[in-house]
Amino acid sequence: MKRLQALLERRAKLIKEARELSEKATAENRDLSTEEKTQFDKLMDDAATLRADVDREKRLLDEERAAAERIAQDIDEGRRQPGGDEGESRELTAEQRMDRALEGYLRSGNVPAEHREEFRALQAEVDTQGGFIVVPEQFLSRLIQNIDDAVYIRQFATVIPVTGADSLGVPSLDTDPADADWTSEIATGNEDSDMSFGKRSLTPRPLAKRIKVSNKLLRVSAMPAESLVRGRLGYKFGVTQEKAFLTGGGANQPLGVFVASTDGIDTSRDISEGNTTTSIQTNGLIAAKYAIKAGYWMNSRWMFHRDGVKQIALLKDGEGQYMWRESVRAGEPDMLLGRPVAMSEFCPNTFTSGSYVGILGDFSNYWIADSLQMQLQRLAELYAETNQVGFIGRLETDGMPVLAEAFARVTLA
Repeated sequence: MKRLQALLERRAKLIKEARELSEKATAENRDLSTEEKTQFDKLMDDAATLRADVDREKRLLDEERAAAERIAQDIDEGRRQPGGDEGESRELTAEQRMDRALEGYLRSGNVPAEHREEFRALQAEVDTQGGFIVVPEQFLSRLIQNIDDAVYIRQFATVIPVTGADSLGVPSLDTDPADADWTSEIATGNEDSDMSFGKRSLTPRPLAKRIKVSNKLLRVSAMPAESLVRGRLGYKFGVTQEKAFLTGGGANQPLGVFVASTDGIDTSRDISEGNTTTSIQTNGLIAAKYAIKAGYWMNSRWMFHRDGVKQIALLKDGEGQYMWRESVRAGEPDMLLGRPVAMSEFCPNTFTSGSYVGILGDFSNYWIADSLQMQLQRLAELYAETNQVGFIGRLETDGMPVLAEAFARVTLA
């Protein structure tokens, strides 16, 4: 916790130094010099790096806390001696036995005799040509958690498992009926012809990644093979989904929030008022906030690339106060106009006329449909000449914004 607070304080100091450079130039009624601009950019880039360090440290603390809780539960339930390590547990849980069976399979393609019963239990199907297994539930949960840690939208979105069909169809009310009519006691008002319904369809699309691991590393590494495979697959799957949820075109992939579409967020939600052709401005951010109905504000958040945040960090309101408030406490997000700010490397960062440079929205109105047929395939022979083993991870997912009015895209003039 002390390290986390120290990181936050260092970040706040960097941002303060960057703002002092800008304020000095403003007071002298001039632009930043080339040297000052280089210094300013470095300070803000270092601050962005520290933000990532803060998030990483917080995740580590959360993992340590969860591990301590599991150990305490094991002690309470008699599976572990106080002060003992995992090797001194009195009895392995079913999940632990399945983990060890899976680890043996990933390391060598064989299963130790003492774990064959668990391995048979976790197998759903065996492909005699490829030798793949349907990943056990605990491994799948860990992989999904890694993806959640690596990207933003999945954390904020509505995630729906699709287990009994090929796609997910959801009826939508596209047009409300007209207002009721003032009329007499025995009259029924005018017949409505405005109300109309539509449908949003999400079809989980295949997503796959192949990695290769040295046989020697699998054999001698102190880190379990399962952790090696899970970590890299989690990262690659997470990055791919983040890009698609933000800028995917919707054809055989998710539809992104930064793509204008009548199926998602159309151009009526593009807010350029108050911005220039090259930069985000105070009035532009205010216009974007008030383009969204107040009912969405409670769950809304901003999302920008760090280059956008670099511009916003210098903006002030009418009273001379900075609009962007960096986090100074562990667990608190940066804030802008009263709403949290998420910074993603995959948001657009081209600052030219008509470009999208940020978004404010209630991301629970971005829906993700997941097919839970997560598979892990082991390729033992294909890379034998290079003394490597290949692993292929596969999942199926789709996503799209389902309610345009819950979003406002920050657009340059």
